[in-house]
Amino acid sequence: MILRAVMIKSQITLKQLEAFAFVVDTGTFRAAATALGTTQPNISSRISALEMALDVALLYRDAGSVRLTEKGRELLVLTRDILRAGEALLEAAGRQELIEERLRLGVTELVACTWLQTFLRLLRQEYPNLRVELEVDLSLQIEERLREGRIDLALQNGPFAFQATGEQALAEEPYVWVANTDLANELAGGASVARFFDKAVLTHARHTSAARALHELAATGGYDAGKIIHSSALSACLPMVNEGLGVALLPRSLVSEEMKDGRLQSLKSDWIAPPLSFFARFNADRAPRFVAKACEIAASVRPADK
Repeated sequence: MILRAVMIKSQITLKQLEAFAFVVDTGTFRAAATALGTTQPNISSRISALEMALDVALLYRDAGSVRLTEKGRELLVLTRDILRAGEALLEAAGRQELIEERLRLGVTELVACTWLQTFLRLLRQEYPNLRVELEVDLSLQIEERLREGRIDLALQNGPFAFQATGEQALAEEPYVWVANTDLANELAGGASVARFFDKAVLTHARHTSAARALHELAATGGYDAGKIIHSSALSACLPMVNEGLGVALLPRSLVSEEMKDGRLQSLKSDWIAPPLSFFARFNADRAPRFVAKACEIAASVRPADK
């Protein structure tokens, strides 16, 4: 038994198993090499050595792309189990600093502008040597990258086009109508949303749920939808509303500081967009343990509303 363990140790390494999993996840040897910070020949050598040690073909190589063999598909599941067990060993020993991996993180602008720094601080406390590669984009684009396996964890708002195998509900984000002090005083004394359409109405990008709801409201109420000004960058709305260029329908957390110091005032209204529902999402079937842990940390920063 001891002799057999030594033989396995000398022929199969975690680097080989890691290369195998990354080639499958990224789709090519070149992409796996980039993800692991090495060269394509190194990845090819690791896979070949693993196949030789196991005496099986794990992958079909087809003109730059790869496909799992039937045996490769079976062994991939065990490969992921072994890699996760290695992480579990380090966690149980309290040696998370030895996990020197990469987390490809996709977040929406609202997350980036509000609680992302707190999340990253807590994540670094848990995994000091985890490298975070950050992408900030619209939720639609973040979801597409998650589906394609180009990011590991998405912190984003719904609705979604596909169901992730790993998902944790976070807090809902309510909307608020705001304007600068002069415009707020001009609009005081009423509650009808109709009065906002006498001004420019600043809000999210056109395809977002809030923007769609706003256009539906305009169509139903007979309001001038031409007054709605969309911005794919929420932060770009703030200078405009601060300058009195219109009223704005924005997530409350984005304007909380401006409301606190009096630069912006909340406006009464008989209509408000449905709140944003935020989630931490990942592909649980192939994600390392640290991705699932990062999802838990996100939930601790933004606990789900009860």
